[in-house]
Amino acid sequence: MANTKSAKKRIRQIEARTEINGARRSRIRTFIKKVEVAIAAGDKTAAQEAFKAAQPEMQRGVSKGLLHINTVARKLSRLSARIKAI
Repeated sequence: MANTKSAKKRIRQIEARTEINGARRSRIRTFIKKVEVAIAAGDKTAAQEAFKAAQPEMQRGVSKGLLHINTVARKLSRLSARIKAI
């Protein structure tokens, strides 16, 4: 258990960040799921629209330190390739 005042403050900060990061990660996963559902349905235009909406959300995850830049680049590349294959 934290003994110092600064350690207790860090615990409070971590709890707040964890909640925010969880919500952001969930939001990103939802956007990706929308793209995958459109791909599975074979609807190219819907998939492209969902992809355009998901892209900035995923990039925001990188800028906030939630995801690694290469992870997002790989996921975007794979989604884009799957959309083109429809």
